[in-house]
Amino acid sequence: AAFMLVFSACDPIVDEQHLQNSTDVAGVQLKSVQTPPGGNKITLSMDTPGVTGYWDYNLGKALTNEVTVVYPIPGKSTFTFIGTLGGEFFTKTIDVQVDKLDTPLDQDWYDLVSTNTAAGKTWVFDGAAGTGEAYWFMSPPDNPDSAMTAWWNAGDCCPPLDVDGKMHFDLNGAANYNHYQTASATAEKGSFVMDIANKKLFITNSKILGYEAGNTANEYSIVTLTEDKLVLYVPRSLKDAGTGWTFVYRPE
Repeated sequence: AAFMLVFSACDPIVDEQHLQNSTDVAGVQLKSVQTPPGGNKITLSMDTPGVTGYWDYNLGKALTNEVTVVYPIPGKSTFTFIGTLGGEFFTKTIDVQVDKLDTPLDQDWYDLVSTNTAAGKTWVFDGAAGTGEAYWFMSPPDNPDSAMTAWWNAGDCCPPLDVDGKMHFDLNGAANYNHYQTASATAEKGSFVMDIANKKLFITNSKILGYEAGNTANEYSIVTLTEDKLVLYVPRSLKDAGTGWTFVYRPE
């Protein structure tokens, strides 16, 4: 009996608590307000108490229940709120119709896709093999500030497979991106995200011009973006995992 008392005294006392939902997905209220109505300045909010999460507004994420964005794409767009009800995670969407781009965009958008955002803009390499021009070259790793330091000017002797190709960005109903292996090739269609705050460009379902030296994530640091020049950089290149790589473009 004494043994049983000692043994039972060693058993831990477990106070199990389970997370419970404060509401259901149908009870989550998403709201959008456009200033002015139909315009591209959009405030997205999740107004249900006890629910937390973040907004995915297609061109970026906002880690808050409310965010105001100047959206660069006309037409109908779907925005997603990802959150927790307390005991489980959920996603819910809201559709917003943008009829006019009446709030000016950040200048970077116009530099990348032109002021005619629906027509877009085409970029090609800013240089050619055998000229000594540095348009596609090995650079120091892990440091965008060193992007213009050429360790090896590969494009001069050994140009990329798509050296005569081009890439096109537009905002015609979506953030559209096309890669062309040559000037006359069929487009490899994809999309893009430009994170202006963090100076990043992401390509989805396609590839960057000069892709042999890109990276598997298709994530590029924006070193320079003006109306007539675009410089991208990867900290670790597919060409050589121990180096960075720099891409220099001009409008077609």
